[in-house]
Amino acid sequence: MKPAIFVRPAAERDLDEQAQYLATQGSVERALRFYQAAEATFELLASRPWIGKVNQFRSRFLTNVRTFPLKGFPKHLVFYLPIERGVEIIRVLHGARDLEILFQE
Repeated sequence: MKPAIFVRPAAERDLDEQAQYLATQGSVERALRFYQAAEATFELLASRPWIGKVNQFRSRFLTNVRTFPLKGFPKHLVFYLPIERGVEIIRVLHGARDLEILFQE
């Protein structure tokens, strides 16, 4: 049975916003590569959910959240939780952003 990948709405918005930025500032091809990289990274995480780094956020709601760089876009981080059947993707954010603030929203 293939591992499950659950993508939260906030992560979907993150992907769409970043792809739109890449399309306008770079090219449509780069935006498409970003989506493909996200899909490949999600599949890798679903099959090996413990490979990401555990983060130390102040919020108790973020306990056990892990991060892993997006394949081919290493400055973008996938924030996820390992779950029984695969992974739950919480956010996909550029690492230079104020992550604590973004997770408080």
